[in-house]
Amino acid sequence: MSSDTDRVERLIAREAGECCDGDVAARLRALRTRAEAAARDATADGTALGTLGDETRYTIARLLASAERDLCVCEIAPVVDVSDSAVSHALADLRDAGLASRRKDGTWRYYAATDRTRALLDALDATRTEDATGATGGATDE
Repeated sequence: MSSDTDRVERLIAREAGECCDGDVAARLRALRTRAEAAARDATADGTALGTLGDETRYTIARLLASAERDLCVCEIAPVVDVSDSAVSHALADLRDAGLASRRKDGTWRYYAATDRTRALLDALDATRTEDATGATGGATDE
């Protein structure tokens, strides 16, 4: 095997007690398959996560996810304290990222969170921890 796989060979030998070129090739083949699958989803996932990285879009996503019905822009703007135009732009970004759906009723536009939005927000909630003072922070590996 080449020098760039020497460490993989040593790792497998440490884990299994022995290693051959076939073991290294099999391990790397499996990892490449996983990496290729991840790369196919990276653009869409990066867009979704980046979209939620903006405070206004994140707040709107939370609002839509917690609402019991579809919401109109005219309901969202006063709650997030930004202009109708800014809300419309944020909602367009959320739609483009697959995080909001829109339905039209005459001249009115109603928005709702998608299942993906709810799943992402649920994942964030599940990984948020609370320390002894009640402040929230990220989960730790300890």
